[in-house]
Order: sequence, then structure tokens, then C-alpha cells
Amino acid sequence: MSMTRRDLLRLASVSLSASVSGWLPALAQEAANHPQRRRACILLWLNGGPSTIDLWDLKPGHANGGPYRPIDTNVPGLRISEHLPRLAQRANRLALLRGMSTREADHGRATYLMHTGYMPSGAIQYPAIGALVAKELERPEQDLPNFVSIAPSRLLNQAAYDSGFLGPQYAPLIVGEAVGLQFGPQQPGQDIDAALRVQNLALPRGVEPQRARARVSLLDQLEADFIASRGDNGPAQSHRSAYRRAFTMMNSASVQAFELAREPDAVRDRYGRTLFGQGCLLARRLVEVGVPFVEVTLDGWDTHVQNFNAVRGLARILDQAFATLLDDLHDRGLLATTTILCMGEFGRTPRINANQGRDHWANSWTTVLAGGGIRGGTVVGRTNDAGTEVTDRPTSVSDLLATLGLALGIDIATQNQSNVGRPIRFVDAAARPVREVLA
Repeated sequence: MSMTRRDLLRLASVSLSASVSGWLPALAQEAANHPQRRRACILLWLNGGPSTIDLWDLKPGHANGGPYRPIDTNVPGLRISEHLPRLAQRANRLALLRGMSTREADHGRATYLMHTGYMPSGAIQYPAIGALVAKELERPEQDLPNFVSIAPSRLLNQAAYDSGFLGPQYAPLIVGEAVGLQFGPQQPGQDIDAALRVQNLALPRGVEPQRARARVSLLDQLEADFIASRGDNGPAQSHRSAYRRAFTMMNSASVQAFELAREPDAVRDRYGRTLFGQGCLLARRLVEVGVPFVEVTLDGWDTHVQNFNAVRGLARILDQAFATLLDDLHDRGLLATTTILCMGEFGRTPRINANQGRDHWANSWTTVLAGGGIRGGTVVGRTNDAGTEVTDRPTSVSDLLATLGLALGIDIATQNQSNVGRPIRFVDAAARPVREVLA
């Protein structure tokens, strides 16, 4: 009996289905069972520019200090905001970089700088740090994307969240796009679970799984023929890879990580029933099944007006979710291999404006590291009594990202070929890692 090319492709699709339904989820489960073999990063992105002078580096007694008071932590001599009481009791797991000095105070440009380590520059399409980490920690057997971005607000600079010259295979899976969603407590009618669920995973109505597999197999073969006929074709290879990953995810048991209803109510309550709190819970679930980079956004930090009221509410959301994330990762044996970076695009002005707000400020502010590869209970960098300038160990974006890379076990001298044919390092060669905070 003769067989057509389509018949052969159907047979191939059966083999593909067996592998997707069997060994890929098994490997994802192995990642959860043996986290010591895996490294991961969670970026807590405070969108809008957090007032770090009211969070991590308070100035009590100075006119710039505002109404908040610092409280003691479980690290002698280290004090942080009264509105971060849970994190204060976990300061032994935190490393504060109080000497951040980045000099870029425009939202769009600073977001790009903090995400990529570079300023927007002509034709070079720099990848986000999530894409770089995803490439370096890539798991070929992983049936979920290696980079997931939860509730991002990409309006001011979409390129800051892109994979740039690394290609679409390292682009983030976006869930819970922040536009139109509340960053605070869940509002009536707002379905956070639905917002954080991957959309369009189900097959179109009337298309059976066998037929879908045959279509994908046929597409894969046609793309392979196209690539072979034209030599090494980067965009075509990337397109083919992206489709393979999408179809694999559609057939993967690991997508259950996005089903937050599987978590006990008590656990969900500990994180906080907010978009950010549940996003942090989702980040833990994704790291647990082997995703190497997850970004979770807490929006609302652009506090030009009534800064102190806004920061009080935002700090409570951050404090609850961040502290619970630390505990949850630790209890599951994942904290030692999961590095957490908490930052925004810049800080806020030490001077309080006429609207009881603080404006954009990139000269002196704070970022926070925790978890795998980080020596907790440390503070590096110092600002003056007014908070207006760094007086000890100024830290650049490149310094910060180099420190993150080393904490994750990445060779920060690694180079990738850019879209203009020029090799680009993981971080700029001038970077000085903050080795004082590395474990």
C-alpha cells in the first residue's frame, strides 16, 4: 500500500504527541523534585519608579524624610520602612544596594536601560535581561517558555520587554497584561485567575487533536523545506521554533502551573488576593516546574501627587507578597537556587513637591536582591543625609546586572551575535559586580 506525504506526516505527528504527553511533563516534574539542579530568577518589577527613600533608605529627621519612620529588622543596625514589617523580619535574606546611580529619569528610556543594561541605541535591538537569562539557563526539554512576564505595563517602551537580537524563541510569554487591570486589591468583577491564565491554548472548535497534530507536522515540514532551500535563515528558524514551543505548551501537563485554583486558599491568602500577590504565587509555581525567568509587575509607583498615601498602600501589597514568596520558596527548597531582584526604573526625588509627591530621581536610589547566590543581611552603598547623592559605592545598571548574572552562575563575559553582526556581551565590559552581596 502506497503512502502519501501527508500520511507520513500524520504518522510523525503521532510520535510527536506521544513525546509531548509523556516525557516532557515528566522532565518538568523532575525539575520540581530536584531544584538543586536548576537555577532561576524572579524579577519583581515596581513599575513607575518606586520611592525607595520611603522603603529601603529612609532619612528620619531630615526635611526630605517625610512622615514614615524606620523600624528595626532582624539584622542588627539595618532599618527599613514601617510599612514593610514582614520583610523587616526577613532582612537576613535581603541584600540592599543603596548606591544605585543610573542618571536616566525618563520612564521609557529608564525602563529600557534597567531591563537591558543599555540605552536605546540606533539599530541594535538589545534583549531584555529575561531573554538573556532564559538563553543562558535554557532547558531544551522544558515544555513551557523559558521567560514569562506577568502583568507587565509595556505602554511606554515595549522593546524593554522584548528578546531583541536573540530572536522570538526567547521572547516572553505575556500573561495578565496590566492595561485595564487593578494593581491593588481585587475589585468587584475582576477575575485575577482568568487574567493570569494563558489564553488560546484550546484547539479551535471542530478541530480534533489528531487533525491539529497533522496540521502542525505539515507546517513544520514545509518550514524545514523552506529553510533548507535558502540556507541558514535566522527569522525562519525562529518562527519555526516559536510554533514548536507553542504547540508543545498546548499539549503539556505543565500548563497546570497557571491554574491558581489548584493552590489551597490559605496559601493564596498569604500572598494577598491582589494581581501582584497572585502573580508572585504564579511565579513560584512556574519556577517549581522549571521556568528559569519570571517577571512580576506591581504597577502604580509614579507618585507625583500624594506620594505617601500611595506608597503606604503599595508597600503593604509588596510586603505581603515578597515576604510570602521568600518563605514559600524556602519551604519548598527552591530559595537557594532562585535569585530574586526587586527594582523599578528609578527612584523618587528626596525633595517633596508642592503636591505632597515625589518626582523622578535616578541619581541615588535602592534595589534589592535575595535568594540564590546572594548573601542576605547585607547593605552596600550609602547616600548622604539628604538622600540626594551616593557617598559610597555607586552602582550602575551594568554593575547590578553583572551581580545578578554571577548569582545565577552565568558567565557574564558571554557574547551573543547582535542583529547588526556585532558581538554583544551579557553585560558591558566596564561592569563592576557588587561582590560584597554574592554568597
